[in-house]
Amino acid sequence: MTRPATPTLDRIAGPADLKGLPDATLATLARELREEVISAVSVTGGHLGSSLGVVELTVALHAVFNTPHDKLIWDVGHQCYPHKILTGRRDRIRTLRQKDGLSGFTKRSESRHDPFGAAHSSTSISAALGFAVGRDMGQSTGDAIAVIGDGSISAGMAYEALNNAGSEGRRLFVILNDNEMSIDTPVGAMSAYLSGLWAKTPLHQMAEGFEAALPGPLRDHARRARQLMTGAPGQGTLFEQLGFTYVGPVDGHDMGQLLAVLRAAKARARGPVLIHCCTVKGKGYSFAEAAADKYHGVAKFDVVSGAQAKGSSNAPAYTKVFGEALTAEASRDPAIVAVTAAMPTGTGTAIMAKRFPGRVFDVGIAEQHGVTFAAGLAASGLKPFCAIYSTFLQRGYDQIVHDVALQKLPVRFAIDRAGLVGADGATHAGAFDIAYLANLPGFTVMAAGDEAELVHMVATAAAFDEGPIAFRYPRGEGVGVELPERGEVLEIGRGRIVAEGTQVALLSYGAHLSECRLAAEALEARGISVTVADARFAKPLDTDLIERLAREHAAVVTVEQGARGGFGAMVLHHLAARGLLDRGLRIRTLTLPDRFIEQASPAEMYADAGLTAQDIVAGALDALGVAMPEFGVRRA
Repeated sequence: MTRPATPTLDRIAGPADLKGLPDATLATLARELREEVISAVSVTGGHLGSSLGVVELTVALHAVFNTPHDKLIWDVGHQCYPHKILTGRRDRIRTLRQKDGLSGFTKRSESRHDPFGAAHSSTSISAALGFAVGRDMGQSTGDAIAVIGDGSISAGMAYEALNNAGSEGRRLFVILNDNEMSIDTPVGAMSAYLSGLWAKTPLHQMAEGFEAALPGPLRDHARRARQLMTGAPGQGTLFEQLGFTYVGPVDGHDMGQLLAVLRAAKARARGPVLIHCCTVKGKGYSFAEAAADKYHGVAKFDVVSGAQAKGSSNAPAYTKVFGEALTAEASRDPAIVAVTAAMPTGTGTAIMAKRFPGRVFDVGIAEQHGVTFAAGLAASGLKPFCAIYSTFLQRGYDQIVHDVALQKLPVRFAIDRAGLVGADGATHAGAFDIAYLANLPGFTVMAAGDEAELVHMVATAAAFDEGPIAFRYPRGEGVGVELPERGEVLEIGRGRIVAEGTQVALLSYGAHLSECRLAAEALEARGISVTVADARFAKPLDTDLIERLAREHAAVVTVEQGARGGFGAMVLHHLAARGLLDRGLRIRTLTLPDRFIEQASPAEMYADAGLTAQDIVAGALDALGVAMPEFGVRRA
């Protein structure tokens, strides 16, 4: 009886095991690797479509180059699942994005094969150039290869790096993973023809004559690709004008083409080379290929049906609440427009775009431009809502300061994914926006305590024309409160009392209001009278409310889903300035600790951060001087 052959993937412990494998075996390995990625992500959830699109490219790169001596840098890193499997992490791949598991992105502390961590886009070429300079200055490093997607290359930072790399003229490889434009798959004799061409032609001649040498329909595809890059047929590409040798387009799912081009480039390159590789996002999994988002980010799913797991709550997601509230306001005010940086679905602006497509602007992965563009819209008299995740808004901070705040322009910043976000981990945490916005003169900064408050804040921002205004809200489902039919315009700088008590005040800023309510119930059960207040505004502070809480309670505990230096710090500053701390007021500020919180579920991350309801109870008891052995205040 003949035993079934051992799967090729089972024989791969690391990239060295790919060396010397026949090209046909590498193609078989790619098929098995794709199946493994689908199987693993069905269990963990994650960025499936982008990883499926680079399976063949990942195999080819590891077969040709010698990592970790050669530095393979994946832009964003959300397409690195095949890379992780091939670099000794297959046995842990089903811990992806879970507590104490593998990161969903590249991470230097995780493997020598991840030379540069990433999760924000458009950093790879800059980092690769840094490694190339290090190599040329005697550091123990080999070739540097940056793999950057067509979306990531829309950011200005990528072009800054291309310009610098081209002028430096150092040996460097940039793989442009273009998954917006696929080409017909060359098979049989076609593939052999191209392999022969690349094997025999000097690199610069191969690049220059690539388009003319292609037979039949592929010549048209190459011509369109060149026009896509230059706007004119027959001219040098933008990349060539920047000093790169341009090769492409290459079919990113044809192992023969990929191997031939990469081998030729590695053998002959002297300066910077850009290889234009066309792929299909979600390749090889029909449900991903057919989906509008190509299964960019998925929950756990059934491999056979493609059905994704649904959330456990019936409450709507904050993002959806925002999108619907914004659309409702836009229906009443034609001056309202929206700006997003490549995340229309993720920010909820796609909801408005369906009804008002001419009033929603997706600027691509270009947060700096998006912020200043919104400033220009505001200066023109429109009412722009600039909807960007907290972690990505950091990238446009100079523009927020210089182009918005300094000019007192009424840009409305809708800040999604505020606080800790779960499986995406520290790179995507919305930890710093309270501090970096509330310190800017003239800024109004709000945070929604629940989804109904978010509706009110959208209405408040729409009605506010006196300067920049921002409101933050978390990822995921709300707490299930009843939504108002129409948002109420809030009084600027006024919070609200949620529950009245006499001994300790819990002053919440943002979506941890629900945890404060739970903490209040636990304290009341111990006979402690509690006031719960929702600050609503970090700037301007409701100083009347804060001073009232300070006067009428023995202790005040502030709670926020942000880093130190934010809301609690502003409350302390005001109380100190008014001399209220001199009267023996006991106050505790509960914030995220001064460290990055590693990936886990949001609940686990907040537990790690010391921000659960139990931690709030412990902080209140500590402030009151009440000894409760079952509680211990954790000093982060």
